[in-house]
Amino acid sequence: MSGFFGAASSNDCIQDVFFGTDYHSHLGTRRGGMTSYSPDLGFQRNIHSIENSPFRTKFEKDVEQMKGNICIGCISDTDPQPIMVRSKLGLYAVCSIGIINNAEQLSNELLEKGCANFETMSSGNINSGGLIGALIAQCDSFVEGIKYAQKRIEGTMSLVIMTDKSIICARDKNGRLPIIIGKRSDGYCFSFESFAFQKLGYTACHEMKTGEITEITKDGYKILSEGTDDMKICTFLWTYYGYPNACYEGVNVEVMRTRNGEIMAETDMKNGQLPDVDYVCGVPDSGIPHAIGYANKSGIPFARPFIKYTPTWPRSFMPTNQSMRNRVAKMKLIPVHELIDGKKLLFVDDSIVRGTQMRETVEFLYENGAKEIHMRSACPPIMYSCKYLNFSRSTSELELIARQIIDEHEGAEGVKYIHEYSDSRTERGKLLRDAICKKLKLTSLEFQSLEGTERAVGLPECKLCSYCWSGKE
Repeated sequence: MSGFFGAASSNDCIQDVFFGTDYHSHLGTRRGGMTSYSPDLGFQRNIHSIENSPFRTKFEKDVEQMKGNICIGCISDTDPQPIMVRSKLGLYAVCSIGIINNAEQLSNELLEKGCANFETMSSGNINSGGLIGALIAQCDSFVEGIKYAQKRIEGTMSLVIMTDKSIICARDKNGRLPIIIGKRSDGYCFSFESFAFQKLGYTACHEMKTGEITEITKDGYKILSEGTDDMKICTFLWTYYGYPNACYEGVNVEVMRTRNGEIMAETDMKNGQLPDVDYVCGVPDSGIPHAIGYANKSGIPFARPFIKYTPTWPRSFMPTNQSMRNRVAKMKLIPVHELIDGKKLLFVDDSIVRGTQMRETVEFLYENGAKEIHMRSACPPIMYSCKYLNFSRSTSELELIARQIIDEHEGAEGVKYIHEYSDSRTERGKLLRDAICKKLKLTSLEFQSLEGTERAVGLPECKLCSYCWSGKE
């Protein structure tokens, strides 16, 4: 995942974009970038790695030197961004969030048409900003070029173009990611996260629709191409990715998570599956509000038997090496021994993907004297690797623990019965839960249902993307 922020103002807006972009640090772990424009200095751009230190510390000195009444910033999990592009449409900066699944095909087509070269990373992969710029340059205007790029791109792509006069924002063609516009007395801003501009004095004035293209200047915003009300917004934004203060389509993340926990507890009580435990606990950080909702509804006390130590390894700059990630994840968990030893605990986590970190967490709890460990997943079993946002680092669906269990029991034929495995009321559903309990050494396990997740969000099913759970496009 990635995030972006930008502003156009009658005053210098570099600090606004610095702080606004920094508020997106939970969405990316690899690169941060800022680009501004002022008449005396022209375009100014800075890009840094944020794998080993946070965005703020890398850009503090840059902010002192940059100037401009127009500026954009990006936190990226993939490409260095924003990049500068010069084409027949002029000189501009571009950054994007999402994933281009057919990047190689598109780049080969453009090279055959005469595109001289593309900016690439050390891996050899083409920078998505350069590819987007080349696609846009196939047309005679930014609007037509953006529409053409969105039509050709397979995956999900929201993008931003900054010229010396304005910022053009385009929400992805399926509405999987949000873009919100804020206003202040001296200008306007755009943001992925709604809360990012509130502390800067902006108030929300427009939430872009699916496929909408909008231009922002210091004087206002102008819709260049109307969007639609149809969308497939990522449900995982509420379950896991989104920051607690964020709102998407009018639904607050913290409120959704608390309501989601309440629904899980309600279901356990209705089915006679509410376990006899001493405490309900959340796996930090995103699991905590789900757990609070569960505790509030069930009447079981909420407690924090371990605390995540984040001053040196917050989520915003976790290492990309998987073995190091696992080690850091283990080192971060500091126990409260008095709340673990001899206790029966029910944990709520945002999701169960591979199960690696959960297995280590469970072992850690038993080592500290836990008597029983029950687990509740705040979303359904993850059955498919995301092909729209690449939220999971899985390179194969058999890395997903639910798919591993299915493959072990039925091989490739088991894919036909994924719906049954997701449903706890079926024999296959019970088998899946029992098998994961054995692998992870859990006393009991249950998943939130797809219907429960949708109910917690409160938006119609047709407006939510649930591909990773259901496989439905």
